[in-house]
Parts: sequence; C-alpha cells; structure tokens
Amino acid sequence: MTRRHIHYETAFEDYLRSQGIPYVPVDEHKKVIFAGARVKSFDFLVYRDRGQKWLVDVKGRKYPYDTQSSKRYWENWITRADIEGLASWQDVFGDGFQAVLVFAYWLIGDDERLPTPHVHTYGGQRYAFLCIPLDAYRSHCRPRSPRWDTVALPTATFRRLAKPIQQS
Repeated sequence: MTRRHIHYETAFEDYLRSQGIPYVPVDEHKKVIFAGARVKSFDFLVYRDRGQKWLVDVKGRKYPYDTQSSKRYWENWITRADIEGLASWQDVFGDGFQAVLVFAYWLIGDDERLPTPHVHTYGGQRYAFLCIPLDAYRSHCRPRSPRWDTVALPTATFRRLAKPIQQS
C-alpha cells in the first residue's frame, strides 16, 4: 500500500485491489523535476477496462464536512498546483492516458444524502469514490480562495460531471 498514513488513499487502493483493477501506486517521496521545476505527483496509475489508463490524483474529503454553523456536502476544492501538476503528467504520458481526479469521500453522516449508493468499507469506515476527468474539472472550475490558490466547481456542476468510479 502507498502512504499508509493517508486513509483516503489507502481506502482507494483497497477498493482497486478488491475489484481486481490493475494499478501502480506512485511513490511521492521520489520527487520529479521537469525543466528545473518540481511537479506535483499523482497517486496511482490505474489500468481500466477497454484499455483506458488513468493518472489518478486522490482528493480526500469528509462527507458531510461539518462547520460550526452548517454541514457542507460535495466539497470538491483543489489547488491550482494540483491542476498544473496533473496536466503536466497527462502531457508527459501522452495519448491513451487520462488525468482523473478521484474524490474519496469519507462518509461520516447518515445515509440520507449519500453521494452514491456505491459504498466501499475499509478499516471500519465507509467511503464513496467519485471521479471527474481533469479536463472537465479545469474547464468548469472557479476561484475559491486567492490566499490558498484553490479552485472548486459549483455544486450543481460537480454533481453533473462527477461519476461514481463504478460508472466511469
């Protein structure tokens, strides 16, 4: 297993293994430098059905995310560095490889508002995996926090574009 201290990634890896989906975990400790600049790593190279090959960056989020005043669902923010790094990898790998964001939702609420009926249990916790191609995310995202250089999709757009991994 990869970076065992990040439960979202180990849960996703457990899902891949349980489904017999071939994959290669990426060792984040081995930083890669392109043209003198560090490029953020992706997490998994996944070999899908029909010859699809995904470069996967796993983004772990609580579902729902509790704030002091409310519960927020469908958190999907990422950094611009996430976009730039994954896009660079997609260019390097070339045709036949698709950069994909997998939002690994740790289901901590009740079952009334699950993001998908497809739930994976790992380590006594429940997870749902929704994926969206980087190109689709990039073309619809909006700035979220200039201070943290993050972007996000509007909830309705995310719900329309992100699909459970079982349907992707």
